[in-house]
Amino acid sequence: QVQLVESGGGLVQAGGSLRLSCAVSGRTFSNYAMGWFRQAPGKEREFVAAISRSGGNTNYVDSVKGRFTISRDNAKNTVYLQMNSLKPEDTAVYFCAAGLLVTTTPRRYDYWGQGTQVTVSS
Repeated sequence: QVQLVESGGGLVQAGGSLRLSCAVSGRTFSNYAMGWFRQAPGKEREFVAAISRSGGNTNYVDSVKGRFTISRDNAKNTVYLQMNSLKPEDTAVYFCAAGLLVTTTPRRYDYWGQGTQVTVSS
């Protein structure tokens, strides 16, 4: 079994920054591609970013390109999401997920964290 625990969410003003972390335990971290998703109230879960097992391949939803950066530290079993120039529309619960492939499809990920709230005020 794989456990994922997100942290780093909070309340920030528009234009500000936050760094989310997702600590992974239970299996070999470097065996998994990692993704970040978000879900706003009344909306479906949305792909944000993903990173390959080695960190050499990343993918982003268009709305965050140039503002968000996904990275991973395989020695620390942790994946990060650096979020800059935040906008009110980025407000959501952010989830990290582990799977075998870099994909935008939630059902392709096998393990999920409990989520962390990000709120961006205007």
